[in-house]
Amino acid sequence: MSKNKLKTASEAIECIKSGSVIMVGGFMGCGSPKHILDVLAETNVKDLTCISNDTDFEGVGVGKLVKKGKIAKLIASHIGTNPETGRKMNSGEIVVELNPQGTFVERIRCGGAGLGGFLTPTGLGTIIENGKKKIDVNGITYLLETPLRANVALIKAFKADSWGNLIFRGSGRNFNLAMATAADYVIAEVEECVSVGDIDPEDVMLPGIFIDAIVLRREEV
Repeated sequence: MSKNKLKTASEAIECIKSGSVIMVGGFMGCGSPKHILDVLAETNVKDLTCISNDTDFEGVGVGKLVKKGKIAKLIASHIGTNPETGRKMNSGEIVVELNPQGTFVERIRCGGAGLGGFLTPTGLGTIIENGKKKIDVNGITYLLETPLRANVALIKAFKADSWGNLIFRGSGRNFNLAMATAADYVIAEVEECVSVGDIDPEDVMLPGIFIDAIVLRREEV
């Protein structure tokens, strides 16, 4: 029998230790678990490897982790919305690994599906190919892109039931669904948590089997 997974943010993030690899959902703040990130930013955790599409904006969401010096390495598709990330990359405070956005999400999908990686022509002839294995298939050259996984994924949804079945709203699902499959422990921040049975099974967008903890955005626990 599944248990009630509702926790406070502080309780939920106890599993995140210094040196952990975390995934954070969201696209320029849309679908980003900002409350959890705010709480994480106030802890003593540091030296994180953060896998997120971007770093939001200065002092907001993942940008708050950047500002607080929590991130040692960033794997992302762009950092242009947050000048502070660029400054810290140039000064050597953060190691930044940039991936084409399609490559980024496909690496996460491979991590969640238990695959060894995938072949893509994207990045050939650019700095993206540096250090990567090239494989020829039927006369076409591809880069081998390896999977991404994390110790903890922090995702954002609109509604959950107490077992963790989730509903997303609009484009807020972005990277959140893929990331929920590619981490050892998954924490979902939600706007509303209802009783089991209050969400029609046909409306579930991500089954609760992927979710380990639920955090209400307003901490009404």
